[in-house]
Amino acid sequence: MLPETELAQRLERHAPSWSSFLPEPGAMTPAAVLLPLFYKAGEAHILLTMRTDQVSHHKGQISFPGGKSEPADQSLAETALRESWEEVGLRREDVRLIGQMKPMPTLSRFWVHPFVGLIPYPYPFEVNPSEIASLIEVPLSHLRQPQNRRQGKRSFGGQDYEIYYFDYQEFTIWGITGHLLHDFLALLD
Repeated sequence: MLPETELAQRLERHAPSWSSFLPEPGAMTPAAVLLPLFYKAGEAHILLTMRTDQVSHHKGQISFPGGKSEPADQSLAETALRESWEEVGLRREDVRLIGQMKPMPTLSRFWVHPFVGLIPYPYPFEVNPSEIASLIEVPLSHLRQPQNRRQGKRSFGGQDYEIYYFDYQEFTIWGITGHLLHDFLALLD
């Protein structure tokens, strides 16, 4: 992975242009996710979660820690940090936010704002069992290998959408998470 300062600079260069990404008011629910990066045995990894079947949206899917914005959140970065605490026990003071990627809409009508942060490892995660079935620690080098990624199209509401898939162990990462991973990995190239 790139050194932290270079990654932060790349995130800054690709920072969102808010005027081109704002949905109409009330059209979508604001949400935020954290892309938690860490080094394990000297290799860069990213933390993903497998959602339980008890959650209201995206049951059983692979995702980043995150969720919808609450009125008490001071910012969308605060949303990502709060949700990371609630879902996996990641304390705010242990996350060093290094940048933000452009927001993306989901077909489930969320407007997702992704934040990239560095976290220590090993870490004493405390998984919320009503939301998260398991944690998945994925080496970035695995995600960058062409044989572990593919893309396709899916139709929804009469419109075709580009979908990015990543395979890791028994998991297939796709949807908004796959799209965010695709965009993040493009920053590293």
